[in-house]
Amino acid sequence: MSLSRKNDTIAAICTAVGEGGVAIVRVSGPKAKEIGRALFSPANPTFREFRPHTLHFGTLVETGGITLDEGLTVFMPGPHSYTGEDTVEFHTHGGQAAPTAVLEAVLACGARLAERGEFTLRAFLTGRLDLTQAEAVAELIHAPTKAALHLAQTKLSGALGRRIAALRHSLEDLRRQLCLAVDFPEDEVECLPLGELCERVDSALAELDRLLSGMDRARAWREGAMAVLCGRVNAGKSSLLNALLGKNRAIVTDTPGTTRDYLEEAINFDGLLVRVVDTAGLRQSADAVETAGMEMSRELADQADLVLFVADGSLLLTSEELEVATGFGPERTLVVVNKADLPSVEPDVASIFEEHWFTTVPVSATTGQGLMELGRAIRRAILAGMDEPDPDEAVPNLRQAEALRRTRAELLHLRQDAGQGIPPDLLGVALETACAQLGSLLGEITPEEILHSIFDSFCIGK
Repeated sequence: MSLSRKNDTIAAICTAVGEGGVAIVRVSGPKAKEIGRALFSPANPTFREFRPHTLHFGTLVETGGITLDEGLTVFMPGPHSYTGEDTVEFHTHGGQAAPTAVLEAVLACGARLAERGEFTLRAFLTGRLDLTQAEAVAELIHAPTKAALHLAQTKLSGALGRRIAALRHSLEDLRRQLCLAVDFPEDEVECLPLGELCERVDSALAELDRLLSGMDRARAWREGAMAVLCGRVNAGKSSLLNALLGKNRAIVTDTPGTTRDYLEEAINFDGLLVRVVDTAGLRQSADAVETAGMEMSRELADQADLVLFVADGSLLLTSEELEVATGFGPERTLVVVNKADLPSVEPDVASIFEEHWFTTVPVSATTGQGLMELGRAIRRAILAGMDEPDPDEAVPNLRQAEALRRTRAELLHLRQDAGQGIPPDLLGVALETACAQLGSLLGEITPEEILHSIFDSFCIGK
């Protein structure tokens, strides 16, 4: 999108595609109210003018007097609208035909079709949102769980932006004091003492560390975690996936090696979204496709937050199984002893694994025995040693975290240089760079190409 077109009037359908009760066509820009007047025919004969933020009932009529639909129209004057500009919304019947016809009539009145994220971009350009809040809009839309939704809402409220702005203000003030003696040497102004400089830099570093640690705590909640089902063929991995899902998603047969590729499904374990991946069973095979599938199984297990090693509790444990599980490590492996509805063998499979420090959970994918306990165990294992994020915590995303790390690196260099007697004017340059990094997070000095990459990830209509 081009920022040179920011004064155009834009329009789009801002509700999801598909059948539904209501659809909304949003219009934003200098011609919004004019277009609203042109298309809206009020049902109330006493109607004279739109009352701001009030839903008016009537028909939507295109040029020529043809009725398009019956619905509601609302006018929201800037700056008290989502975009900060004059905005009109037409609430039509759902589906495809009605909102599309209304949108076409709006475009015929002089608006142009909005690009991806352009409504939110305008909210940023008008100052209604800072860049951290604008990014939070996309995070809120894509939030996979209630916890992720709360984290996005906290950022949308401006919590992260306020902390970054306060940190930047502190560093800007430090830079001014640091360079005072450099700018006015004739006044014999004393420069900031080294001890105070280091103390204030350390305080800024501590705040940066707090912000970055929040990202680590929130990763599983915001992005979800990955758990990989591993084990020998016919241990019941695919049956277990189907049982956890409550539906038949993976093909299950008595023939060993049925699963050759991996299959991934998302499951919500009490607010924690986990991508459970069913992989090819492990065994010696001359089949090239099956061998490739087993290699992929090991690669996925290496990347996983948790390995669910499925063992058949009705069969003797093989040394190869124990060796593979030990290779993954008991600290990130949960052993699922399947087929608990069948008679167990001696020595007991669970006991052998527990002797090697593994946590085990007995289940039956056939009867459902132990599935609730398994769900709780998966959640505990993934979150082990991880503090649950405070819903009111301001958590940076990946782009924001990278800028915070660059800011931290500049301050660490400054701290080191200050101890080596580097002149104040050069220290001031490092502070200026750190402040510029923080300014880019708020959108105050963000290049246009970065704005494009952020807002192009939005859907049209938002």
